[in-house]
Amino acid sequence: MRVLVTGGNGFVGRAVVEALRARGDEPTVTGVTVGGDDCIPLDVRDPLSIRGVVEYAAPSAIVHLAAIAFVPAATSDPLLAYDVNAFGTARLLEAVRSIYGAEAGTIPIVIASTAEVYGNPEMLPIAESASFRPANVYAASKVAAEAFAQAAVRSFGLDVRIARSFNAIGRGQNEAFVVPSFALQLAAIAAGGAPELRVGNLTARRDFLDVRDVADAYCAILDRGAPGEAYNIASESAVAIEEILRRLVTIARVPVEIREDAARMRPADIPVFVGSSAKLRGCSGWSPRRELAATLRDVYEEARTRV
Repeated sequence: MRVLVTGGNGFVGRAVVEALRARGDEPTVTGVTVGGDDCIPLDVRDPLSIRGVVEYAAPSAIVHLAAIAFVPAATSDPLLAYDVNAFGTARLLEAVRSIYGAEAGTIPIVIASTAEVYGNPEMLPIAESASFRPANVYAASKVAAEAFAQAAVRSFGLDVRIARSFNAIGRGQNEAFVVPSFALQLAAIAAGGAPELRVGNLTARRDFLDVRDVADAYCAILDRGAPGEAYNIASESAVAIEEILRRLVTIARVPVEIREDAARMRPADIPVFVGSSAKLRGCSGWSPRRELAATLRDVYEEARTRV
């Protein structure tokens, strides 16, 4: 199967490409810059760029991951986040419809939304039927992207499926995110740096998954998902950020002095955020296979090489 993966040189994108190749698919990878043997440039703000990539790849399926995926980055430039995340999705769907015409509905398209669309939920664990309560620009941009996707399904018969992932972690994640930030600070301490570790809110509890399990879930949605349906990608277990830090400190075996950093605090932080993946498990048999402890060791070992 020829699969176009937009944003394929990103954190989740690299894992999705690896998963597709492992099962014999032929991914065409796009990114902002050339970042691999067959990675080609893509600007989702430019309809001609999108059309050129789709025509070049001639895909039989698409996984759309290209986005501004870091909440503070989206908050700092809301209009750019809306243009890339929401209208970028709309442009891709319109390119598929324009190029393939009556055959456009035969191409399964998985678009990356986010569990952030649920905001502060009324009930836990969060199911796909929960109301949207976007609490930040990033979440709002993904709500809009989902709206464009649903319109494409209902108005034009496109086969679009929606993936709402909870917190992916693993090797290769940007240090702006909490887990690699902890790991890099600990690796620096282990290398002889000052034993001070800066943190944000440690009491928040989150649903963490290994990025490779998230990639497997995208493949499962591609294989077994249905048009217009949304699927949570979740471990169904909430772990406190404080517990993540404790485990990483144990792995690093270094003394630390914890310092709260106001710059690392979110203005609207949700206390507990955990999802139900019953829908995805039921339709595809997917379930997370990697243990959190092993993933944290991987993250720390990579951080040591970076330090």
